[in-house]
Amino acid sequence: MSLRDEFTEALKSAMRAGDAARVSTIRLINAKLKEADIASRPKGVPAIPDDEIQAMLRGMVKSRRESVVLYEQGKRPELAAKEMAEIAVIESFLPQAMDQAAVEAAVAAAIAETGASSVKDMGKVMGLLKSRHGAALDMALANPVVRAKLAG
Repeated sequence: MSLRDEFTEALKSAMRAGDAARVSTIRLINAKLKEADIASRPKGVPAIPDDEIQAMLRGMVKSRRESVVLYEQGKRPELAAKEMAEIAVIESFLPQAMDQAAVEAAVAAAIAETGASSVKDMGKVMGLLKSRHGAALDMALANPVVRAKLAG
C-alpha cells in the first residue's frame, strides 16, 4: 500500500473514531502533499514518489520539533503538547528509525566499504548511507557519528 493510500485510510478511520487531533494532522499532511505535487508539476512529475513523501514527512517532524523547543522556551506547554501530538501522528507513517547502535554499525560498514580515511571523505560515506538506508536513517544523527569516526 502506498503512503497516499495509507493517508486516505488513516483519515477515514480517524474520522470514524472521532479523533479530531489525528484528523487535523492527517489533513495537514495531505495539504503539504498536494503542495509538493503542485511544485513538482513543472518538472513533468504528476505526483511525488513515496521516498520524497517520506522526506517531506521528516521535514514536517523537524519543523515541529523546533517549534516544541520554542514553545517550551516561551512557557507555552499547551502548544508544545499539540506539536508533540502532531509529531506522533506524522511519525506513525514513517518507517521505524534506526537506533544509535544500528546507526553506528551502518556508519562503520559505509566507512569500510568506501575506504574513507578522513573527514574529506565524509560526502562519500553520507551518500552511501543515504542510498542504503534512506528513510530508516536520520541523517542528522548519522552526521556526527560519521564525523567522529573519520576524525578519530
